[in-house]
Amino acid sequence: MSSSSSDEVEERLDEIIDDIIDETYINILEAQPSKPKKRAYIERDREIGHNRLWNDYFSEDATFPPYLFRRRFRMNKELFLRIVHRLSEHVPFFQQRRDATGRFGLSPLQKCTAAIRLLAYGSAADAVDEYLRVGESTAISCLKHFNEGIIQLFGNEYLRRPTEEDLQRLLHIGEIRGFPGMVGSIDCMHWRWKNCPTAWKGQYTRGSTKPSIVLEAVASQDLWIWHAFFGLPGTLNDINVLDRSPVFDDIIQGRAPRVEYVVNGHMYNLAYYLTDGIYPNWSTFIQSISLPQGPKAELFAKLQESTRKDVERAFGVLQARFAIVKNPALSWDQQQIGMTMRACIILHNMIVENERDGYGTQYDPSEFEEEDVASSSRVHKSRGTDIPPSINEMRATRIQIRESEIHHQLKNDLIENIWNKFGDEN
Repeated sequence: MSSSSSDEVEERLDEIIDDIIDETYINILEAQPSKPKKRAYIERDREIGHNRLWNDYFSEDATFPPYLFRRRFRMNKELFLRIVHRLSEHVPFFQQRRDATGRFGLSPLQKCTAAIRLLAYGSAADAVDEYLRVGESTAISCLKHFNEGIIQLFGNEYLRRPTEEDLQRLLHIGEIRGFPGMVGSIDCMHWRWKNCPTAWKGQYTRGSTKPSIVLEAVASQDLWIWHAFFGLPGTLNDINVLDRSPVFDDIIQGRAPRVEYVVNGHMYNLAYYLTDGIYPNWSTFIQSISLPQGPKAELFAKLQESTRKDVERAFGVLQARFAIVKNPALSWDQQQIGMTMRACIILHNMIVENERDGYGTQYDPSEFEEEDVASSSRVHKSRGTDIPPSINEMRATRIQIRESEIHHQLKNDLIENIWNKFGDEN
């Protein structure tokens, strides 16, 4: 009995000693500092990338002519240099600085070109590495700061509400085209979201399609986008988006200029948009006629459907100009996707202003103007923000915007106006 008990004690002691040794060994290993991983460094010779870019596009004897610059940068050289100059002045990220060794970093031209290429071609972030000598993470950072800078510096000017001068010009063009009081056309576009989080896919997927995000926009005849409301899930249709849209907030809150125009002898005081058939019969929307009966209705439907294509053309030009909007969105961050869309619309409007005299003049005002006939459209100053409207006034304006009787009367007057103006030609 004594020998067996002593053996058990020895086995127990051996187990305790082994446990103590293992625990001590593990603690020693955990206490030792882990070896830091070295970050992979690639010498890209960024000076060579800047010199190549300068010699190809910006020197006096540039390799590529202006039309190739316009094709690859989506804008004229003067406009691009203006953007680079503003960003390098006000955004610290685009200011060229020296590193700890006294070596210059990437130039503003390299950073802005990398961002423009990603927007224009919708390619991967490392696609600009070989030509511009800009790494993948740096290219993504360039795109993010570029979008923020464009919105901050140019958003108030190029994504503004129409001013009094803008409204007078839009109303004048609308009257020439046979639609007095028309200030543009409104519609929605879906941008597919490839990397939508799995938990959100049901919210952003409509039917059997892929997840998408909706853009509501108002565009005029020259393709200028006056209103952009982006970010709602793709499950919503145009009416659901309209219920959440701020498109009429300025009118309801009294900030928009007041409008007056005459159609077929009747006075109206609310401008309207041309829409497709899904929009409601409000006084601010004019749809086509699905089954026109008679020559007057047929002529109205023909002109309304052709004029309403302004917003469709704007969507097409926006997607053709910036392929990142046409291709599925690759970002996981919905806020970054929204900033990309907003920056692309601002850049689109800047290009429209810069090239307005060179394209988009489908309707020449001189072809329709008559010498002794003055415009029936008038624009008056808004009441301003000093005296906000009362609740009753806002409610009355909202009811007036949604008035269906005025809608039908205006539509009938437009049918007669278009027939009197263009009926002889048909």
